Amino acid sequence: MAASSVAVSELLHNMNKQISVLYPKAACVIRRISTPSSRCDSQLQLRAKSAPQQLVGVVGLEVHAQINSKTKLFSGSPVGFSAPPNCLVSPFDASLPGTLPVLNKRCVEAAVMTGLALNCTINKKSLFDRKHYFYADLPAGYQITQLRRPIAVDGMLTYSLLGGKKRSQVIRKTVTIKQIQLEQDSGKSLHDDLRSQTLIDLNRAGVGLMELVMEPDMSCGEEAAAAVRELQLILQALGTCHANMSEGQLRVDANVSVHKPGEPLGIRTEVKNINSVRYLARAIDYEIQRQTEVLQRGGTVQNETRAYDSKSGETIPMRDKEGLQDYRFMPEPNLPPVIVYEDNASLPTGIDACQAVVVQKIRAGLPELPSVKRDRLVQTYGILPEHGFTLVNEDGLVEYFEAVLKATKKEPRKVIGWVTNELVGRLKQQDMSVSQSPISPSALAELLELQESGHISSSVAKQVFQEMWRSSGKTASQIIQEQDLGLVSDATQLHNICQKVVDSHPDEVHAIRNGNKKVLNKLMGLVQKETKGRADPVLVRAILQEKTS
Repeated sequence: MAASSVAVSELLHNMNKQISVLYPKAACVIRRISTPSSRCDSQLQLRAKSAPQQLVGVVGLEVHAQINSKTKLFSGSPVGFSAPPNCLVSPFDASLPGTLPVLNKRCVEAAVMTGLALNCTINKKSLFDRKHYFYADLPAGYQITQLRRPIAVDGMLTYSLLGGKKRSQVIRKTVTIKQIQLEQDSGKSLHDDLRSQTLIDLNRAGVGLMELVMEPDMSCGEEAAAAVRELQLILQALGTCHANMSEGQLRVDANVSVHKPGEPLGIRTEVKNINSVRYLARAIDYEIQRQTEVLQRGGTVQNETRAYDSKSGETIPMRDKEGLQDYRFMPEPNLPPVIVYEDNASLPTGIDACQAVVVQKIRAGLPELPSVKRDRLVQTYGILPEHGFTLVNEDGLVEYFEAVLKATKKEPRKVIGWVTNELVGRLKQQDMSVSQSPISPSALAELLELQESGHISSSVAKQVFQEMWRSSGKTASQIIQEQDLGLVSDATQLHNICQKVVDSHPDEVHAIRNGNKKVLNKLMGLVQKETKGRADPVLVRAILQEKTS
């Protein structure tokens, strides 16, 4: 059997050699036949190699961020979401003959600002190219983008995620930004299944995009999601992109492969157009698991484009990538090189500084970035790093927290617990944003002041918080008065309740008198149960200590 396999292999090798001589440009049409014995050998080798080492995921991202600009990249058409179809289209957007592109300065400045925030090198000279492909929603038959020399290169994004046993430890990681390039968006195809037709909406055609290409420095969906969330926060802080993924302002393509550490990277698949951070994490983790199972069965991962189905939680194949696509890149003949200047001193004579893109001016206008804001919150208020992480990552939560602090004398460390646990916990349960909270910062501050001043206990404060959430508009004082939740401070009444608890729990009293002071907490809990959490804890402890001494 082995001898016949060798003979077949030699015959195929000779045939291939003859074909390559006769047809040097032809692809190899005869493939090596895998005999049963050779398949078994390869599977055994795979098992032997995979035994000591597990396959690990490798993830790289391509992020398309829609530039926050009033007009499109190369035309004066306005940019707007959910406008009636084809009402925001100029002759250039529709690729009518004789129209020419005019570069939008705002888009260039936005790309430079984003590059500076991500520690990129800004190319003082960048070029535009035509990328040819034929889709119904791309009227010109090509996209204007940057291949040879993009606007920014060699950056770094630092992001954080929670880890450790209790997921309370902030872990910082970095991912390399290969490049940021300017390009125009395509239109949108609307498929009408009932009439079996496809309609084209060109409102989005020509909208300015920044494509951020991240190196494959991540290993799982959680890391990729954390990196994209950090990028989202940076773009929103800069104002260069609203980064609303539900409106398509931030779209992510994930390149996923698996390999054994120390060995070459595996064959990758691309998961296209993911429009949610949560779905991004799920799609990547599913794809890593799928590829791992394929290889463990002895199969081969296909180089293909896939889509994520949020209903099934799976990625599904769209098209293969076996043939290298020929985009026939060529320099864009209708656009000169984009020139940016380091400072006003470097401007050539006769150029108006207001018309030029000046890096120094843009750098001076950079706002406080999320990482700096986290550090400031930790240092200013003495909160834990994980609290700073939560505050910054939830849109509007920093402003909410600081508004509560201004309206109460309670220490920041006590306020942060209410904000990150009670408030954020409720918001996540009901899938709400901070701006939708039924409890305003001033209302929460009033509740905390009542607790701090001793009008209510901590357990009652949480009870009142829940009632405020359900009864939007009612203040803490109104709820406390209506439900008679104020602290019981009458000494005679508390003495009677404490005496009742002491008399009915002789074993606990005996343990306290023998030196086990911790048991006193149990008796305090029983008193609070009797008073529905309304007893003054300081007074109760003093009375119980007296009665059990």
